[in-house]
Amino acid sequence: MTASTLDASARTPLKGWLAVLAVTLGIFSLVTTEILPIGLLTPIGDDFRITPGTAGLTMTLPGFLAALAAPAVTVAAGRLDRRILLCALMVVLALADVLAATAQAYWAMLVSRVLVGMVIGAFWAIGSGLAERLVGPRHAGRATAVIFSAVPLGSALGVPAGTFAGELLGWRAAFAVMTVFTIGVLAALALSLPPLPSRGATRLGVLREMTRGRVTRLGLLVTVLVVLAHFGTYTYVTPLLRQVTQVGPELITVFLLVYGTAGIAGNFVAGAAIARDLRLTFLAAAGSIGVAALALPFLGDSKPGALALLVVWGFAYGAVPVCSGTWFARAAPQAPEAASVLFTSSFQATLSAGALLGGMVVDAVSVPAVMVTGGVIALLAAAVLSRARSA
Repeated sequence: MTASTLDASARTPLKGWLAVLAVTLGIFSLVTTEILPIGLLTPIGDDFRITPGTAGLTMTLPGFLAALAAPAVTVAAGRLDRRILLCALMVVLALADVLAATAQAYWAMLVSRVLVGMVIGAFWAIGSGLAERLVGPRHAGRATAVIFSAVPLGSALGVPAGTFAGELLGWRAAFAVMTVFTIGVLAALALSLPPLPSRGATRLGVLREMTRGRVTRLGLLVTVLVVLAHFGTYTYVTPLLRQVTQVGPELITVFLLVYGTAGIAGNFVAGAAIARDLRLTFLAAAGSIGVAALALPFLGDSKPGALALLVVWGFAYGAVPVCSGTWFARAAPQAPEAASVLFTSSFQATLSAGALLGGMVVDAVSVPAVMVTGGVIALLAAAVLSRARSA
């Protein structure tokens, strides 16, 4: 009997799936808090009297801190029970939401985002690889897809809802709502998760060894290119919709909701497609993001055109996290937590770099220019995958 089977055998299927749901809600809370400024970038910038590029730091900081926190916290935690660690991280996230909701100066907002980044890195690295331990090997694939669905769900529900609350009650209200939601997630984790003793402390040497493999390096390159392209552009999609498409505040929420809903569909379609061909699924996602981002400045001047392109973009991006996470997991089946750490670090570091570089292009040139730049980078990722062997 394997360790995974032993982990799951003492619990009923219902308890296992409730634990999966709690982890999914935890990641949903993280993703929503992290990308919430996308829908609130304009009011945040107006409130603190800063440029859109400077306001983009609210997206940049969490990702960089998450990239550092994923290996640092996981290694430092050693053999600490993962249930205790995940609950402690939710407490920190709630404190970060409170700080954002009450921030009267931009530096306080940035401190909040630093805390968010620390939580994201550690929670993602541990939580994203727990499916097999919670429901057993038989249902691990389905449970993994459910956990990863938190990413597009954050875009589909979290960001539009936050944007709506921000437009109606002020952007701080969105973070106040997230505070309450995060406390609820903390309770769910505490009640549903079983004890999760570490199977062996993650060591830096294991992470270094992983990066020497050809498959891992290819996964890192493609992940960096796709995530750089996506967050370098999507961070500034709200300004684009306002400037180019001429969408009013009341419709921004609808557009973001449609985008996120397409992402949910893309996540589950990709979950089935990668079983047949992971490389081709990843290639199709990268290529579609590239085409949509390139076309938006030219075809997005009409509302139907912009909406259609956002559907394509959302569907494609919904596949990216599950493709990237699966790629790293297949590259290191003997070290699942280390694979999750590498996935989280590469994803989050590039998320921040994309938002930062995108802000520089926006401030120096224009919002349409950043869309074209991101589209080219995404197509480059597709070209790399087209010449690679399957993972």
